[in-house]
Amino acid sequence: MSTPSSLSRAAVMPQPAASLSGQIAAHKARITSIDALRGFVMIVMLLDHVRETLYLHLQVTDPMTVPGTPSDVFFSRLAAHFCAPVFVFLTGLSAWLYANPPSGAKRDVRDFLLKRGLLLILLELTLVNFAWSGTYTVLYLQVMWAIGFSMVVLAYMSGLPRWLLATLGLLIVGGHNAVAGYVVAPDSAWFPLWTLMLHRGWLVADGALKVKLTYPALPWVGVILLGYAFAPLFSAAVSRLQRQRTLVLTGLACLALLLVLRGFNIYGENAPWTPQANGIETLKDWLDFTKYPPSLDFLLMTLGGGLLMLAALEKADNGFTRVCSTFGGAPMFYYIFHLYVLMISYRILLAIFGPNQGTRFGVDADSFWVVWVVWLAMVPLLYIPVRAFAAFKRRSTQAWVRYF
Repeated sequence: MSTPSSLSRAAVMPQPAASLSGQIAAHKARITSIDALRGFVMIVMLLDHVRETLYLHLQVTDPMTVPGTPSDVFFSRLAAHFCAPVFVFLTGLSAWLYANPPSGAKRDVRDFLLKRGLLLILLELTLVNFAWSGTYTVLYLQVMWAIGFSMVVLAYMSGLPRWLLATLGLLIVGGHNAVAGYVVAPDSAWFPLWTLMLHRGWLVADGALKVKLTYPALPWVGVILLGYAFAPLFSAAVSRLQRQRTLVLTGLACLALLLVLRGFNIYGENAPWTPQANGIETLKDWLDFTKYPPSLDFLLMTLGGGLLMLAALEKADNGFTRVCSTFGGAPMFYYIFHLYVLMISYRILLAIFGPNQGTRFGVDADSFWVVWVVWLAMVPLLYIPVRAFAAFKRRSTQAWVRYF
């Protein structure tokens, strides 16, 4: 059995070329599984964004209203719940892998995280806002803001011991529900900070430029810290079998804890479930978690499921996983590109058919299947330019390309 000291010596001693090449090959396999999972949740995210384009006149609440939300809408929205938590967790994990490449030469992760985090916030305020609303009269701080802010926080905390990062991540993820129901008055000096961290609402409600926050940042900081602390499991010192076993056991533990906490309405979700008119409605009520900010139960479900998927994807190599890896290898390009494709497509439809749902164009309440069809049709259409950009990204030596 290797001791910590022997592992340290092995890390600094020169390694044979064959050993190093084997480590790099294993590293690429792990990166492929991470890209595949990231790409998969981004494909699912597209479904939710198609819904928000063609079904916005029938908007869902948070948590969703049960009864009142049709099952096809409910479970489509539920699938999209996995996107942000998995993406943020993988962002923390990928940051550690960047700082600890298989060559053994550590890299400066603080600069890496700061630049990317600030870029995400800038893109949120510019390109992303325009893609969603077509104007700058209201600035929305959404998922890109939350990820960017979390990366900036991690940049300054990355030098802390791993156990401390894990502890802080667990305290934030597990503890924020204890104060989720606390109300801060809008005229309080603490209201802006409270809103940024834990409360969804208006930061600036009046004036020529309004600012609305939809992704309170604190829980996402907890998620990215957990991803960073979890990442050494993907180092060359950990075998695939050990990694997969740990991923599966941790994922099952998350889901088991969810069953207990949610099953008995103990803690972790401020909207308790109650028996409904039938089994499907009761299941929907049980799974109806708060996303803004993400409750503990929300994160147990999504991260627990994400860890199980990550374990399965590492040994999967087929056409579907390769498509997912392509999407996951160029996440920023895909995100911005698909938003503008949706915006332009919607405006064309509105110009051709006119507003058939009040002031908007959209599908009827009983035609949600159209959203699924459009989603499935868009995946291969988006794949072609994303694959081209991913290939360009691999070839290019230009610094800006790495950010996309």
